[in-house]
Amino acid sequence: MRLIPVLTALLVMLGLYYVVFERDTLLAFARGNEAPAQDSTPAPSAEPAAEPESGVRVVALRSRAETIDNAVVLRGQTRATRQVEVRAETSATVISEPLRKGTFVQAGDVLCKLDPGTREAALAEAEARLTEARSRVPETEARVIEARARLEEASINFNAAEKLSKDGYASETRLKSATATVRSAEAAIASAEAGLENTQAGIQAATAAVAAAEREIDRLTIVAPFGGLLESDTAELGSLMQPGGLCATVIQLDPIKLIGFVPETEVDRVHDGAQAGAELISGERIVGTVTFLSRAADPTTRTFQVEITVPNPDLAIRDGQTATIAIASDGAQAHKLPQSALTLDNDGKLGVRTVGPDNIVAFMAVKLLRDTPDGIWVGGLPDEAAVIVVGQDFVTAGVKVIPTWREDAQ
Repeated sequence: MRLIPVLTALLVMLGLYYVVFERDTLLAFARGNEAPAQDSTPAPSAEPAAEPESGVRVVALRSRAETIDNAVVLRGQTRATRQVEVRAETSATVISEPLRKGTFVQAGDVLCKLDPGTREAALAEAEARLTEARSRVPETEARVIEARARLEEASINFNAAEKLSKDGYASETRLKSATATVRSAEAAIASAEAGLENTQAGIQAATAAVAAAEREIDRLTIVAPFGGLLESDTAELGSLMQPGGLCATVIQLDPIKLIGFVPETEVDRVHDGAQAGAELISGERIVGTVTFLSRAADPTTRTFQVEITVPNPDLAIRDGQTATIAIASDGAQAHKLPQSALTLDNDGKLGVRTVGPDNIVAFMAVKLLRDTPDGIWVGGLPDEAAVIVVGQDFVTAGVKVIPTWREDAQ
């Protein structure tokens, strides 16, 4: 048996004994002090030990309210101010070269020109009939004047015959003949006036025929109703256009609109003329003005449509792009808190738990104003509040807590 391993084991056991059972003596020896006397009777204490403070330990944050720009944030998309499908109103063959999609056109530019066919001949015929109808006017007017003159002559003869008949100087036959002449003259006037009315009706019909022929010729030239871009090629040369056939699609992108839908809880904060900004899905930021706010809610989503007009002189903003819209509203006092600080009370209300006087927990309802990557802005709290940010789900209102302040912990 070797002696060195045995001695080593004994020394280790001795060291463990002093470390475990004579720890105070060993520490005193290491400090150079005398070992404390072993006395089984404990020394009487001068004062009783203080009882530990009772309560649930939580971490709280002293928060101060700040004024923020209380914008209404919503999702939306861009939309062309105008978009129309220009269609034919008559049937004919296209005789113009097509314009290609993407071409910028001004209001009144020709998009499609159609073959006139026999329409010009029809217009000439309608104009000739109008001229003929107008030429009959002097003749019918003369007949009316002649008939009125005969009636006047017959009336004079009738008056004379009637007077002579009363005095016994004219026979009854002459009086009846004069009466018949008056009736004939009156009938002639009625006939002449009817002829004049027929002539005027013929003029009106001929005028309408001329206007219809001219309108039919005007329909042969299809023009752009407003300035914009062609979203499709115009009709191809030689193609047959029918009434309702598509000639081209024109869209107007300057200015362009942003369309969004405001929740009914936020609609009172949006007003016509308010400034608004948006960030497109591409990252581009644009600024505009609210020009329309719907007065009727969507029956399905209970939201209100809002339109924002944005200048787009270079046509860089396209129709149908997704955008995050922020509409300016009145500033508000808000606290910035960690999102984890939010909790619910027994009634399901959203809020936070705070440390009140005497470290008693209180629940305060809040309203979400804005969500940011590093926290949320909430309203409904006083200017200064001690908000519990760790442990709020383990306490309820009225419970006493032992707060550790986040500023001190950091």
